Amino acid sequence: MPVGNVNLVPLLPIAGVKIGITEACVRYQNRKDLTVFAIDEGASTAVVTTQNQFAAAPVQLVREFIAQSAPRYLLINTGNANAATGQDGKDRAYATCQALAQKTGANASEILPYSTGVIGETLPSERIIAGLDDALANLQADNWLAAAHSIMTTDTTPKGHSVQVVQDGTAYTVTGISKGAGMIRPNMATMLGFVATDAKIEKTLLQEILADITNQTFNRITVDGDTSTNDCCTLIATGKVGDTLTREHPHFAAVYDAIKEVMLKIAQLIVRDGEGASKFITVKVTGGKTTDDCAKVAYAVAHSPLVKTAFFASDPNWGRILAAVGYAGVEMAQSTVNVSLDEVQICQAGGLADGYTEERGAQVMKKDEITVHIDLGQGQASDTVYTCDLSYEYVKINADYRS
Repeated sequence: MPVGNVNLVPLLPIAGVKIGITEACVRYQNRKDLTVFAIDEGASTAVVTTQNQFAAAPVQLVREFIAQSAPRYLLINTGNANAATGQDGKDRAYATCQALAQKTGANASEILPYSTGVIGETLPSERIIAGLDDALANLQADNWLAAAHSIMTTDTTPKGHSVQVVQDGTAYTVTGISKGAGMIRPNMATMLGFVATDAKIEKTLLQEILADITNQTFNRITVDGDTSTNDCCTLIATGKVGDTLTREHPHFAAVYDAIKEVMLKIAQLIVRDGEGASKFITVKVTGGKTTDDCAKVAYAVAHSPLVKTAFFASDPNWGRILAAVGYAGVEMAQSTVNVSLDEVQICQAGGLADGYTEERGAQVMKKDEITVHIDLGQGQASDTVYTCDLSYEYVKINADYRS
């Protein structure tokens, strides 16, 4: 079960975006597994993708197509990742784009394909192509929640969020959905994420916004330390509301913050729904010389199987946290490091904190949501990473994944 409150606010439609969903039987019968986003002409689209060197065939096409054309459609399938499939996988992904282009009058390069599911299996492109008519017939502006369900794989709950901000009488809306529960340590993206706003933002600036906010949100989560072959996050600005936004525009900051709020929420929902997770853990590192140093320390703690299993067992084995801090690859003096679990200080000046008891540590560790605060005492930089514990259920889910 997911950790904490994963109830979604109503997912607001975005002018200029319609979504269609259908059953294509990509892997399983009787489940929605094919999603099409239709984007009005004039919209700007930005994408960040995985840095995994075995990037899936659809990711390769997304990179090529986004540089060539303004996307008109997004084509998403679950059940098959179409990764480690060679030229055949790329040909099959292209065939699905070409088929959708023929049905809509678009060019194949105006279709961005996305896949998620099992790696190393042939994409049943003929099933996807056969399902396109039904998906197109289902295009609706208010299908965001249905799409959040449709893109799920091992997820147990849909992930989405909407924000609306009003500036000088102009209402801007941002809505986003994501999927992911395992193979989560994004590197420039998340498993799959789709965010749209009705604001008008030129492509170059939109790409800068996406890269910047991704590094504060999707690039600050981890479930198991694995970077997927299929990671993609897409940001669409349809331009239906207001003037063209620049960084100097008085409305820019509010829209930027709204996009960040949506992306942070759906990134955190991925961690809350981490495979087998029973605890949501915030690792906050302060007092670093640089943000990069803080991120290294935070990720070392968040990735550590020993730390994660201790949290699962509610075992205040704080030495595991210090060990991870120490091997993060950051120069520091032991005597300046302090560590707390919520309000309970466990480490003071590199050693056991005055007044700490095992009982106090155990009380914190039993909570569903815990903040690990690590103060390096080296400078003014800070960073935060979100993670979860590692349970028996994680092993079971991944041992049975292909069955």
